Amino acid sequence: MDFILACVGLVLLLLAGDALVRGAVNLSLRIGIPALIVSLTVVAFGTSAPELLISVSAIHEGVPGLALGNVIGSNTANILLVLGIPALITTLHVTDNSTRSSYLQMIAGTALFIGLASFGTFTWVSGFILLAALAAMLGYAVFQARCHRRDTAAADAVKEACDEVAIEDLEGADPDLPWWKIIAFLVAGLMGLPLGAKLLVDASTNIATAYGVSDEIIGLTLVAIGTSLPELATTVMAALRKQADVAFGNVIGSNMFNLLGIIGVSSFVGNLPVGAELMSFDIWIMLAASLLLGVFVIKRIDITRFWGFVFSGLYVAYVLRVLLSS
Repeated sequence: MDFILACVGLVLLLLAGDALVRGAVNLSLRIGIPALIVSLTVVAFGTSAPELLISVSAIHEGVPGLALGNVIGSNTANILLVLGIPALITTLHVTDNSTRSSYLQMIAGTALFIGLASFGTFTWVSGFILLAALAAMLGYAVFQARCHRRDTAAADAVKEACDEVAIEDLEGADPDLPWWKIIAFLVAGLMGLPLGAKLLVDASTNIATAYGVSDEIIGLTLVAIGTSLPELATTVMAALRKQADVAFGNVIGSNMFNLLGIIGVSSFVGNLPVGAELMSFDIWIMLAASLLLGVFVIKRIDITRFWGFVFSGLYVAYVLRVLLSS
């Protein structure tokens, strides 16, 4: 029954997260917020909402290890699994990739996260530092994008055309969506997320207790894989459309929000002690996966089917090691 409840909670989280993104995107566009700003803030935060709610619920339920395990496991899965599986379908072409700057920011955020984790506990002070770093990165991204638009737009007509393209490419955007549907999406998302998070956290805790494994292990495996499904679906579609920038941007943006945003907010809800196993092994696997991604981003090496097998194989080996160590 706990496995069924965990699956129900996960499905509810995914559906509610999608509804919240759709409602928030269309509401923002209706009230005049530029599509670019929406994609960098509302969409990014909305797609991370399931992980955030899980982390907050885990702290309230007295299992903070699940919160940290979820974030660390999700970041590892985002790189090895979310990029590995699409590469098995079609090559991710990185020749024209323009995500170097964002990748370097992700590495900086990862280093900051590891540095704060080395103190043994994430407190509200740690949370403030992480959120400040996230705000700085988002501010820089918005500034860069606005400068690029200003330099490349030759006339107001071109700018309007760019806005229309941005809106069309924005996930969940529908200029003709009626107000009642926007409100319905928002209500469904805001009601479904906390309910799904509670179901998943409670069921995962019961599973961990029944099988004698720690809440950190459940967070690193079951919950992490589940909450990476939206990124996987987005990346598969981006790969099929030959949009490597979208695929890489999706992974990089999600990882930055996980480390800086989710742990930052969660640290204000309660302290997050860093377990010995997380600090001695899992965090470094996350860092190693992040550095591996850098080889392809910096050197502009395509991720072929061979590398898709390597990425996916490394992730399977990691999960097996985590499970066997429990």
